Amino acid sequence: MVTTLARELPQAGEPEHIVRALQLADVFAARAQAHDRNASFPFENFADLAREGLLALTVPTALGGIGAGARETARVLGIIGKADPSTALVLSMHYIQHLVMARSTRWPGHLARKLAKETVEGVALINALRVEPELGSPARGGLPATTVRRTETGWRLSGKKIYSTGAPILKWYAVWAKTDEAETRAGLFLVPAGLPGTSIVESWDHLGLRASGSHTVVFDDVVFPLDYEIDVRRPDDWKVPDFTQATVHAIFVAAIYDGIARAARDWLVTFLQERVPANLGAPLATLPRMQEVVGGIEACLAVNARLIESFASDFDDGFQLSAIESNIIKLTVTNNAVKAVEDALSLTSNHGLSRTNPLERHYRDVLCGRVHTPQDDATRISAGRLALGV
Repeated sequence: MVTTLARELPQAGEPEHIVRALQLADVFAARAQAHDRNASFPFENFADLAREGLLALTVPTALGGIGAGARETARVLGIIGKADPSTALVLSMHYIQHLVMARSTRWPGHLARKLAKETVEGVALINALRVEPELGSPARGGLPATTVRRTETGWRLSGKKIYSTGAPILKWYAVWAKTDEAETRAGLFLVPAGLPGTSIVESWDHLGLRASGSHTVVFDDVVFPLDYEIDVRRPDDWKVPDFTQATVHAIFVAAIYDGIARAARDWLVTFLQERVPANLGAPLATLPRMQEVVGGIEACLAVNARLIESFASDFDDGFQLSAIESNIIKLTVTNNAVKAVEDALSLTSNHGLSRTNPLERHYRDVLCGRVHTPQDDATRISAGRLALGV
């Protein structure tokens, strides 16, 4: 198990790509404040990740990638999430798509190989564009308004996707859409970014994760090849979630928010060690009250570390895990992370909420975990229904 006190340090025998991620993290952390303040996209971070081969982390080794599983990928995302969670969020969505490609029997082989090759060779990111203004998250059910129409020259796509994380840099979109066929189907279509009729509306002006570029992407009769259909089924066939997608999404999102909490914890420890009030004549760290709260934070982070590592390892080892269980992991880890940062704020008075200190940014960022799919209410309802047999 990775300890809470040294998770950001290389562990004995860890692979070279973990070491490279740790080296990049120091650089990304130094850039994070400015990107947050300006809501600017960190293009340079992805150039660095590509140079170090880390964009291909979950690309299979047979296709030139690193071939990392969920455990190593969660470790990388925790490292990057601690430094710059906006970068980590974009990266996680890209990693998820390549893991799904590698394990899915539905992804067309020629498309998976093409995207793997591009990722190994340069900055070629992909994300799934699913959320819509009217539909919200498809995780809660319903058909998308975004529609594709088959023609002799290709599919023609029209619609609008919001919260499209990484929009400024994505080369590929996996778009959730429905067909206009007599018997409607729904699913994913691979759409190259930048095609005529595609536009990005810079709508992302958020409390947290401000540098993630989660803008709105609009498609106005965009034409793309017929053989770029990824996985399209009857709507009822989507009631059972994709196992790989649901599981690694929960693990990876949890790892990012845990990383944010660890950054807050580190700042707090330094603050308490260095802050010496005149009436105390000793560092705040010497006070039992401070020690108790920091101990509570450590308890939250210790639970998170165990949950993420054991669950990701079970996935890699082929254990049959349920979507509800993975969602509970996400719920528990993200709520522990929020509590850890809130507890840190409780000890820091105005210092913690000053924009000159990173703790207020960590707080804004970690709060996004509560609304990140799967949301807490949906997870609790699903678990409750299962327990009650209704």
